[in-house]
Amino acid sequence: MLQILIAQDKGRQVFDDQTPLSIQMELSFKEVRKNTNDSTYIATKLAYQVDEGEWEVLEASIRKRGRSRLERCYFAPIKLKIKKKEAKGTLFQGKRKLKLVLPCQMTQDKNDNVIKEFLAYRMFEELSPYHFKTRLLNITLVEHRGNKEKTHHIKGFFIEDLEELEDRFNAKELKREVHPLQQENLCSFRNDLFQYMIGNTDFSIAYQHNVKLLFFPDKSVIPIPYDFDMSGLVNASYSFVSKPEGAQAPIKTVTDRWFRGFKRDEALCWKIRQEFLGKKEKIFTLFDSYKGYFDNENEFQEAKNFIQSFYLQIGNNATYKSEVLAKSRIK
Repeated sequence: MLQILIAQDKGRQVFDDQTPLSIQMELSFKEVRKNTNDSTYIATKLAYQVDEGEWEVLEASIRKRGRSRLERCYFAPIKLKIKKKEAKGTLFQGKRKLKLVLPCQMTQDKNDNVIKEFLAYRMFEELSPYHFKTRLLNITLVEHRGNKEKTHHIKGFFIEDLEELEDRFNAKELKREVHPLQQENLCSFRNDLFQYMIGNTDFSIAYQHNVKLLFFPDKSVIPIPYDFDMSGLVNASYSFVSKPEGAQAPIKTVTDRWFRGFKRDEALCWKIRQEFLGKKEKIFTLFDSYKGYFDNENEFQEAKNFIQSFYLQIGNNATYKSEVLAKSRIK
């Protein structure tokens, strides 16, 4: 049996607070990988602290999710599901499904990599009204290995489920391919510049790789990115530069930047650039607010320096023209 214990402030829902949430879990990754799929979950119990010494227990279930992380990572990515009647009146009311992001490998920088990816989500939340909500977690994970147990003290975070995202914006996921130039122009270019900001090449807004497309009542199509562990901001040991099939990448490492966006009206591009510059102070205030959660201060400083280098680039008119506008794709 799996058990998840969650400490929380009474009266709050999971994404209402941005202080890290402490949780405890028990599971067998072997069982999760072997016995679950997109439609098959493993039953579990979810208990969370409502007051000191007082816990409420909910029936819940989990399954494996994802593809690439599931193949390359020690910690399997997980999806959590809670029945509506169980969630009513609790921290999870209105949040029946959640993605749980865990570290990838058992490396020394595993927790700091999670925080850096979490910060990518939080930065995009500052830059765009259309985003996935997240919540940082402190996790004590007891892993069952046959008759043995191993306890991991790790960072993680919850991500809002796609269905909740659709409800929040009164929009629906669009599963067919839509060329970036047929998407809402401001949002599409904003996404392109954000991916450049964090040094991410592992995405495609045309083929919906690590991007969801939402179709709105006014018929606009808006891209919402996710999964940033392959970015230069995170700079994980397993990361590599992604490129379109048959294309040559002009960079060798993820800490080099490569603008992947399409050519658009220059006035629009300068407008979005100004948006990013206008958010600079908030971005670094956000970064600094999570400094104390890093295990290694050098990891924090390297990540902050990486974002500072982006702002140095776009803050210079000539560099913005040469590295972004001049390198925009035409096909």
